[in-house]
Amino acid sequence: MLEEIIIRSARLEDAAMLRELGEITFRATFTGTTSDENLESYLTEAFTCEKLVQEINDPLAIFFIAECDGKAVAYLKLNRGQPPDCVSDKEALEIERLYVHEEFIAKKIGAQLMQKALTFGAENNHQTIFLGVWEHNERAKVFYYKWGFKRIGEHVFQMGDDPQIDWWMERSLENNN
Repeated sequence: MLEEIIIRSARLEDAAMLRELGEITFRATFTGTTSDENLESYLTEAFTCEKLVQEINDPLAIFFIAECDGKAVAYLKLNRGQPPDCVSDKEALEIERLYVHEEFIAKKIGAQLMQKALTFGAENNHQTIFLGVWEHNERAKVFYYKWGFKRIGEHVFQMGDDPQIDWWMERSLENNN
């Protein structure tokens, strides 16, 4: 049976679903990389319905949801805020989150969301796109390298009381595929 993938913009009523999907995907990726207490502390802070409603309402944020046969299985959050100093273009677009439910990673939904990010950036006159990725998330780093991202710096990502190192990566949007 062919599964239909639809990518659509998020709406306010999607906040609870985004909270649940964000927590599930974050937990699947990072369980065992820090203490349970640090993971729970981060999840409790980062994934509340109230916080996601604020993020959806933020004029600098753009959310896209990927649905497979009507079920939300992944989402993308873009951010038009101020990039870090190591990013070459001060008008760059950030991929703040690209989260895919583990059961759907093999279906190339992450690639579809990445293409959506690149197309959105190019269509909205951004020249550069950037993101942060945990230094030990090898699967994600391979994915981003495949899409032409290059490491340009690093910063601390606070996971509870565990300071972790994330890499900043960027790529040009001149050729967005």
